[in-house]
Amino acid sequence: MAKAYKKQPLGRGLSALLSDQIEGVESANDKDADQIIGNIVEIPLDQIKINPFQPRTNFENEKILELANSISELGVIQPITVRKKGAKSYEIISGERRLRALQFLKIKDIPAYVRIANDQQSLEMALVENIQREDLDPIEIALCYQRLMDEVMLTQDEMSRRVGKKRSTIANYTRLLKLDPIIQSGIRDKFISMGHGRAILSVEKSEDQLKLYKKILKNSLSVRDVELLAKKQGKTNLGNIKSETKLSKNLNDELIKLRKVFNSKVNIRLKEKDNGTILFPFTNITEFKTLIKKLNAKK
Repeated sequence: MAKAYKKQPLGRGLSALLSDQIEGVESANDKDADQIIGNIVEIPLDQIKINPFQPRTNFENEKILELANSISELGVIQPITVRKKGAKSYEIISGERRLRALQFLKIKDIPAYVRIANDQQSLEMALVENIQREDLDPIEIALCYQRLMDEVMLTQDEMSRRVGKKRSTIANYTRLLKLDPIIQSGIRDKFISMGHGRAILSVEKSEDQLKLYKKILKNSLSVRDVELLAKKQGKTNLGNIKSETKLSKNLNDELIKLRKVFNSKVNIRLKEKDNGTILFPFTNITEFKTLIKKLNAKK
């Protein structure tokens, strides 16, 4: 494997500190902390433990494989960040995807940056680092915000300054956690968008929210459609509201096939029986490029 960094020999002091004689380091006042903290070293993968505070719960195998292929060509460009927990024991603060990729490649060591962190700091750094990523789903982001408020005791204003997001943005995410778990799963699996979830929240009763959610899936409703339905909810029964021309069985079957082929929440919007539009949603440039690649492959 080509390496993107040059392995440096450890000095006598640092080598000793990384040996089995050194316990955890949680403060700059701890013995030998000034020698171990701030160094980038190669650590055996079997000495690294997963961060129990890791907010990410969904690691896509395809993305890990893509990262592994990149690492096999270019090496680990950015070291992971760890804290020393005990004798021959480290814990990840950030970089679990890189660790998983190296495990897939059966590589024994990984470059790591060692820093000071107690349990609370480790949790906060892991949460903030994940919030800044672009590939977290809205529910994962909401859970990160909520954990920061509950466990690190941050207010929304403090969190806004810490992560560089507007207070209203944080509030919009955390409100998603009030949705029924089934609807939250729908957002995580990209059956509906965050915009759909926010529109559903304007419906008070959980059973009515679920009815609306099922109607979104059945009729491929847009966010605007859901907003209108939710607004009319107090006056009209959901089952009696029509938003768009209903898909025929043949079109619905084809829609299901499209979603499987493109692994995306593809929508068909009908204006009339045989007149409509196929929509391919994407949340970032990577998803857009993947869709274009798949579309070109179908030519």
